[in-house]
Amino acid sequence: MANKLHEGDLPPGLFDGVTSVAIDSETLGLRFRRDPLCLVQISAGDGDAHMVRLNRQTYDAPNLKALLTDPAVTKIFHFGRFDIAMFELHLGVITTPVWCTKIASKLARTYTDRHGLKDVVKETVGVDLSKAQQSSDWGADVLSPEQLAYAASDVLYLHAARTRLEAMLNREGRMALAQACFDFLPTRASLDLAGWDEIDVFAHS
Repeated sequence: MANKLHEGDLPPGLFDGVTSVAIDSETLGLRFRRDPLCLVQISAGDGDAHMVRLNRQTYDAPNLKALLTDPAVTKIFHFGRFDIAMFELHLGVITTPVWCTKIASKLARTYTDRHGLKDVVKETVGVDLSKAQQSSDWGADVLSPEQLAYAASDVLYLHAARTRLEAMLNREGRMALAQACFDFLPTRASLDLAGWDEIDVFAHS
């Protein structure tokens, strides 16, 4: 297991041949146009995590953008709605196809209201994640080993969580419903960016 930091972009061909990658991102906050996208972390489910520290002046990362838009590679997120919107805003790409463990958890684990990454991974994978570095300076000139370990942990277990949640969804006959939600997720992210982030467009009122 290794955590690898890349400056500006992914190396070419790094994920050639894979059919799914787990992805997360780190920002300076949760406001779309105030807070910049700083780091994108990716794992192919092989125990390694690759982290791209983006050039915030240009966001010129062609290899990363190609991966995000590759129709042959499913991108696995936890609460992908935020990351996908950030990628659209800063990288100018629509990320697809996608799979979200938070949506899957809400549809499969109806016996609980605890759907954060820490709770989902603990139940489905048996790993207790540390969130100690969740609120830290991701725009720093040098990222600490603790920050990189935290960022890596957000993607290292998503493949295993997806496998468990997919089995639960199939068992309960909800996999097709979940897939429809995943397919809509990039559009939901675009709505957020367009100003409908706190409005349910499906609501009666």
